[in-house]
Amino acid sequence: MNDINDPSGTNRTGGAVGTDAALAADLASRAGVLLQAFRREFPAGTDDPRLVAKRLRDAADAESQAFLAAELARQRPDDAILSEEAEDSTARDGADRVWIIDPLDGTWEYGMGRSDWAVHVALWQRDATGGRLQVGVVAVPDDGLLFTSAAPQPLPALDLSRPLRIVASRSRPPATLPAIVAALESRWQELGGPPAGEVLSVGSVGAKVSRVLTGGADIYLHDSGFYEWDVAAPLAAAQAAGLSATHLDGSRVTFNHRPPWVTNLAVCRPELSQALAGVLAAEASRPGT
Repeated sequence: MNDINDPSGTNRTGGAVGTDAALAADLASRAGVLLQAFRREFPAGTDDPRLVAKRLRDAADAESQAFLAAELARQRPDDAILSEEAEDSTARDGADRVWIIDPLDGTWEYGMGRSDWAVHVALWQRDATGGRLQVGVVAVPDDGLLFTSAAPQPLPALDLSRPLRIVASRSRPPATLPAIVAALESRWQELGGPPAGEVLSVGSVGAKVSRVLTGGADIYLHDSGFYEWDVAAPLAAAQAAGLSATHLDGSRVTFNHRPPWVTNLAVCRPELSQALAGVLAAEASRPGT
């Protein structure tokens, strides 16, 4: 787990203990521990396991949301919040600071007892460009991982002993993924890897990005939409660590919109970013795409 010894991202509200980055890391970590204990202690009962899993997911989402909302209200009372598990308030429209949180990303995986779920805590702040993410923290508790934009770990060396690995959604992988993998295999060979590529199916966006951050994968692609709380913290952590994290066309991903929708995302190792940009541009220009 990342050790946050010197977090940046100063608290500009003047109230609450510590910095924004330290607060985000603390909240994500504590929410992760809470969710692990909640799942461990949840009564299984004698019902259909699918019904039990659904009750667990719903109750855990609510539990993590209540914890994060209460702590942010206590420690950053002047800030707005955008969360998957709360009604979207108009307070964020004119706010200078907005916390973008996902109390439990990858609920299906969590309910199935898998490890590829996460907690996302990010802070967006208004500036002269319209606004940008100041802090992003992703906790992947079952893997013992915490990623923070304030103290990014160095990227591991590219693992050229294995095939190129691209992470994609379990339920909504890009339709052009096979063609993209095939097109990138030559670049992988140029770098010294074997002439092969494979796709990994992973749940939470935070867990997907963690695979790239830890060297278990090289690229994450998503070509359909999702919400800002799915993306904000993972994107901030990825960019801080030196990964390319943009829309598929290479443009910057921005936040605190209405509706809070992100159309697509590409997260990539720097050694592959130029090749990926070329492949994605070629795919986009094909007739019918």
